[in-house]
Amino acid sequence: MTDRRPNLLFIMADDHAAHAISAYGSHLAKTPGLDRIAEGGMRFDNCFCVNSICTPSRAAILTGTYNHVNGVTGLDTPMDNRLTTFPKLLQAAGYQTAMVGKWHLGHGGIHDPSGFDYWDVLPDQGDYHDPELIRWKAGETDDPEGERRVVEGYVTDIITDLSLDWLAARDPNRPFLLKLHHKAPHRSWEPAPRHAHLYEDMEVPIPPTFDDDYSFRASAARNARMRIDRDLKLEDLKVPTPEGLTPAEEKRWKFQRYIKDYLRCVAAIDENVARVLDWLDDEGLADDTVVVYTSDQGFFLGDHGWYDKRFMYEESLRMPFLVRYPREVRDGSVCTDMALNVDVAPTLLDLADVAIPDEMQGVSLRPLLQEQTPPDWRTAMYYRYWMHEDPDHNVQAHYGIRTDRYKLIRYDGEGEGPEWELFDLVEDPFEVHSVYDDPAYATLVEQLTDRLWRMQAEVGDTP
Repeated sequence: MTDRRPNLLFIMADDHAAHAISAYGSHLAKTPGLDRIAEGGMRFDNCFCVNSICTPSRAAILTGTYNHVNGVTGLDTPMDNRLTTFPKLLQAAGYQTAMVGKWHLGHGGIHDPSGFDYWDVLPDQGDYHDPELIRWKAGETDDPEGERRVVEGYVTDIITDLSLDWLAARDPNRPFLLKLHHKAPHRSWEPAPRHAHLYEDMEVPIPPTFDDDYSFRASAARNARMRIDRDLKLEDLKVPTPEGLTPAEEKRWKFQRYIKDYLRCVAAIDENVARVLDWLDDEGLADDTVVVYTSDQGFFLGDHGWYDKRFMYEESLRMPFLVRYPREVRDGSVCTDMALNVDVAPTLLDLADVAIPDEMQGVSLRPLLQEQTPPDWRTAMYYRYWMHEDPDHNVQAHYGIRTDRYKLIRYDGEGEGPEWELFDLVEDPFEVHSVYDDPAYATLVEQLTDRLWRMQAEVGDTP
């Protein structure tokens, strides 16, 4: 007898900003494959991560908990495999489960995803070309740490090929969970050969905050080491910087080198997402499959003169989140309610009719998918970034809250005590002028600070 619970296809990229997806109105990228998910389902416009860095965000997605709870606060803090995760719960409930691509939750090159019948993952960051992969399959692989081999080709294509192979070989009478995780478009942004010359004959528009001088913000913005004009390396740019350029010309030249390779990597993702959607159509599975596309966090695409993420500013905080499920989600719908990456686990469990553990701190988005916002839905979110000791990026540890209109951020400071920022996202949507010290906002500062302490306590974190 066929199990009629929905299939779950969770596709995640690494560092794919929402403003590099045309469904989000991007002026940078055309993504017809990804747009198919939005056109056939729901686009979430206010989905945020609770810690904008790869490994912690992945742990929050898997466990439905904040990073001070799951223990994964930085890139070098591996996830304890004894933690409850939604794949484990789905597997126990009879789902076929697979993980293919970038796992990035191991330590020292050891990767052993749990809760999966099959996994085929990149070690650490993995390579774009001819990558090594580590494979394990229940009942077939003797080594619990998996079998390593090099697979020829381009990583985005390979991850998709392996995923489609697993789907084709699955038991058609049982529902599946497939986590398809792309490496791209992570630094150092190496495109597929077929996209080597894409965008070559055009100038990508620079963002409005490209020449931000960080004058009206905390020192953390000035001190961060992610500036396009100063911190990109030869391996990022691929060729030496031309001689004879003015500083402004050099900065713009570096931006064009960076952003075009980034968008070329996105193009391969878009093509491969379309391949998977085509397969679902051909197999008659589209109506019975929840398709999610997201990224582990946002990314600065020249915004504020930066690449990378980490900060609580909008371009880094906001995640793309697209969901297609014809049984429940209306075509072309848009949700502006606040969603978080800790909501992913309870949402997928809810859609699969599996009980959500009390320990999960996120909330199921299923009512939002049905366009029925609960009256007590959140109007603010809590964020925390720990990795202040990372010398490569030098982003100060910080935490804060974002409401529908305001954002309050507290930085640990470097020797002189904490620094604060407050942004009015209506008056200052690009977040270039903190009004924390503006007397006109003094009462609001007091109110938001009190709300920050209360939210921090509610999620169980401490200053």
